[in-house]
Amino acid sequence: MESPFVIVDLDQAPESRTAAHETEARDRDRVVVGVTAEPGDAVEGCDILLTGVPDPPRPWVGCTDPHATARQLGHLVESRPAASVALVQVLRMGGGLSIPDRLILESLAYSTLQGGADFQAWLAAAPRRTPRPAETPVRLDRDGSRLSITLDRPWVRNAFDAATRDALCEALQVAVADPSIGRVDLYGDGPAFCSGGDLAEFGTSRDPAQAHLVRVQRSPGALLHRCAPRVTAHLHGACVGAGIELAAFAGRVVAAPDTVIRLPEIGMGLIPGAGGTASIPVRVGRERTAYLALSGAELGAGEALRWGLVDEISDVDDATPAPRQAVRH
Repeated sequence: MESPFVIVDLDQAPESRTAAHETEARDRDRVVVGVTAEPGDAVEGCDILLTGVPDPPRPWVGCTDPHATARQLGHLVESRPAASVALVQVLRMGGGLSIPDRLILESLAYSTLQGGADFQAWLAAAPRRTPRPAETPVRLDRDGSRLSITLDRPWVRNAFDAATRDALCEALQVAVADPSIGRVDLYGDGPAFCSGGDLAEFGTSRDPAQAHLVRVQRSPGALLHRCAPRVTAHLHGACVGAGIELAAFAGRVVAAPDTVIRLPEIGMGLIPGAGGTASIPVRVGRERTAYLALSGAELGAGEALRWGLVDEISDVDDATPAPRQAVRH
């Protein structure tokens, strides 16, 4: 079986690249990484673009040794080939779709991977976790034309369970339905904005097809997209998986200096499933989205600001609505 991963050395003159390189760069069933010392124009056919130049322009990702980083990505892809290839396929196709259609595409791929061997192996090896639900997982506060929505399960760093999803949908439906709400602020109570999907619920759905229908019908991402110009997401601490996937839909994203962003799903044999393949590429491009998801790398507030994943760094207390000090993009 051929490798699901290929590196294209972009420093070679086009006429000197091997025929294999040129063929592989157009394959639909491989992750294609382009590597160069100096970034130039964006290269068609590459899923990730690595360069040795620090802080390069979009869509490039800067790293000390791009060839070594590419090889490391190759090892990660080969360890989770189905999820890795599905990710880049979804990102490639999504560029020509509306946001609602991107969400459907993502959910279909996510459900397919839920039945895959890699996710099942991850589930079997994961420690058992006891659900720790909240009576009211999302808190709403209305002050005139301003609506504040707060994720309120601080004891699990606002891990995103089904009850939180449903409550957040209800809250966002208020904003969508009421045009007198001029501003929506989204917070997370406690030490983190949102630590991602609640691992205590992973694997509890035995019907991936039904799970797909639920994700499409009860989609906080779709509702955030509908009212995005009025929404400001206030990030702090861990913003993992759903924590950044949903926040990226907001018209404005403000991050505290301690914000740490990560997409861990590929390591589980999955792809982002809370809308990240629809929301994050709009802000940073599909190449940088693919890098974040495939590498699982942590992105701090400063780099997230430079990439455009957040719009402002603000020194705020947890779930405090008024920033004390801000650094604007």
